[in-house]
Amino acid sequence: MSADTNAGDDRMEKINVRVPEPLLETINEEWERRGYSSRSEAIRDALRDWANPSVTLSEETLDDLEASRGQAERGETVSAEEARERLDLDD
Repeated sequence: MSADTNAGDDRMEKINVRVPEPLLETINEEWERRGYSSRSEAIRDALRDWANPSVTLSEETLDDLEASRGQAERGETVSAEEARERLDLDD
């Protein structure tokens, strides 16, 4: 690996990656369309997403959250403490 240093940026390391030709063609078609200034910038962004994936909730989970919100608004929920008391549970 060789190191490239850009003023004001974090230290950048160069890596060599082999990818299948169809994937490279897709990358070459997409990086500029998606607003990246270079293919390298697009790949760095993809690697950041891979290393730190964002949390995506399933439709089922979103539906459950909406149902829970409705129950809370209608006063159909109780606190954890009240539930423990009702079920005679100790902490």
